[in-house]
Amino acid sequence: MRNNTIGRTRWAIAEGYIPLGSTNGEDPRFLSHETACMLNAGDQCAHVTITVYFRDREPAGPYCILLPARRILHQRFNDLNKPEPIPKDTPFASVIESDVPIVVQHTRLDSRQPELALLSTIAYSDE
Repeated sequence: MRNNTIGRTRWAIAEGYIPLGSTNGEDPRFLSHETACMLNAGDQCAHVTITVYFRDREPAGPYCILLPARRILHQRFNDLNKPEPIPKDTPFASVIESDVPIVVQHTRLDSRQPELALLSTIAYSDE
């Protein structure tokens, strides 16, 4: 096995928002969503937790995710349900922590209008 260690163990996405609806039908590919795109280029599985923060309530989580070695995962915040779903139409932020280094990118698809809006940025890491 090669040592493909790349990334950090703690990431933050300061901005998040899942709109209530989409104007492009119910095709899951085109539903408005927030996504944490994660890369584990290493040789060990990553045990990842996501904690979601809000303006006017206590945080939600942790949401526990297993990211296998040498794999990617595009985790939609819309699909996080345990311990509770992320509320729609509510601003939030998130902290993503892993027991091994990973890379995290934030992507949003806003399909409330017929012209889709896509945004993507690398998450922040203070390490």
